[in-house]
Amino acid sequence: MGFKSVEKKIVNEIAATLDSIAVEDVEQLVAEIEKAERVFFVGVGRVLLSLEGIAKRLAHLGVQTVVVGQITEPAITENDLLIVGSGSGESSFPLAIAKKAKSFAATVAHIGSNANSSMKEHTDLFIRIPVQTKLALPGEIPSVQPMTSLFEQCLLLLGDSIALMMVEEKEIDMHSLWQYHANLE
Repeated sequence: MGFKSVEKKIVNEIAATLDSIAVEDVEQLVAEIEKAERVFFVGVGRVLLSLEGIAKRLAHLGVQTVVVGQITEPAITENDLLIVGSGSGESSFPLAIAKKAKSFAATVAHIGSNANSSMKEHTDLFIRIPVQTKLALPGEIPSVQPMTSLFEQCLLLLGDSIALMMVEEKEIDMHSLWQYHANLE
């Protein structure tokens, strides 16, 4: 298979998946981001990479973001939001961090594929990215890609969509955002 054939399959999977995300859940997540003092992010592996990209983009919009585990990580409080990225909702580290965040009365949002995971008892909001899982849940978008690639791709694009929603809602001048871009590069 050539590049164009594979690229078309991936783009079609991403489009179908993003079209299946519940708009009202995304709007609620945006509202939680906007009211939070700080937004913390936790995930593992490639999911963490996607979350780091989202944290950076939101920081460009003036949102105070923290990736759990950073050396400069402050204490989480009841004024903060923790966004957990975990397709299965069963990954042990994000699950433990969500539980800990709730013990400090923080708001916890889970972006994942499995609405009935162990994460459910520790979260206030669930945003489903309905990608294919080993659980074969109803409404899953099948993927030809390896492992959880489709979830990670859609997670990053969901974050970019949220950022653009915030830019448009606040009528932010795009050129002014460069003031928040790293300048020690």
